[in-house]
Amino acid sequence: MSGGTVTQSSPGSVRGPVTTPVSRMAALARAELTLLGRSKATIIAAVLVPLGLPFSLRPVVDDMNVEDSGLSVGLVLLPAAIGFSMLFGVYSALTGIYTARREELVLKRLRTGELRDTEVIAGSALPVFAMGLVQCVVLAVGCTAFLDVPAPEAPHLAVLGVLLGLVMCSALGAVTASVTRTVESAQVTTMPFVLVSMVASGVAVPLELLPDRVASGFELLPLSPVITLVRGGWSGDLSAYEALGALATALAWTVLAVFAVRRWFRWEPRR
Repeated sequence: MSGGTVTQSSPGSVRGPVTTPVSRMAALARAELTLLGRSKATIIAAVLVPLGLPFSLRPVVDDMNVEDSGLSVGLVLLPAAIGFSMLFGVYSALTGIYTARREELVLKRLRTGELRDTEVIAGSALPVFAMGLVQCVVLAVGCTAFLDVPAPEAPHLAVLGVLLGLVMCSALGAVTASVTRTVESAQVTTMPFVLVSMVASGVAVPLELLPDRVASGFELLPLSPVITLVRGGWSGDLSAYEALGALATALAWTVLAVFAVRRWFRWEPRR
């Protein structure tokens, strides 16, 4: 894995190719992308499920009377679609990928080469991260075309929300992989975060429809600020105070997740 290498030499000596962190992670990402394309189960779970689930919620959203809260069906389904993409396309997929690579001793072998620990984790996540980003763009375009969603009033908030959400879910996937014994059990270990986020983070039910005291508590959950920023970016109804609060919460969870990865990520197979 030495794509983008530069050969350096001096008189009387021969030196091997010199790699950079970017070239090493790019090479690992290419290898991971190849493996990802061979896994039909991962492709279905990471691509088809996030794209299909939001539109299955359409009848439910139609019965919610979201207009009373200043929302529209499109402004409910678009953040929900992006949330599903992060939960299934990034978080759940990466949990399974990290677990599989660890149990197959791939991570252990990678550490014996030039790759540093951070590069191994980041390089392994790059294909899924990119796929999640593309999905979010596709979903935004699709919802705009078929659900009459207007152009975002504050696109910078939506972009920040998506990027923070992708990084956070990638890190949380690595954390969850640390307590996951097998690829099969990843379906169980990821379920608590997925269910809690779907129910309480505004993915399936907007926080605007909940009592204020309940919504205030749910706003502190990891995925809640991401959904808030995405929805606020499109509606333009998010105040500066609310936007800063959501950004601070998302950043706090992201930093905490990265710290947990550095502290507890497992490189050896779990026996």
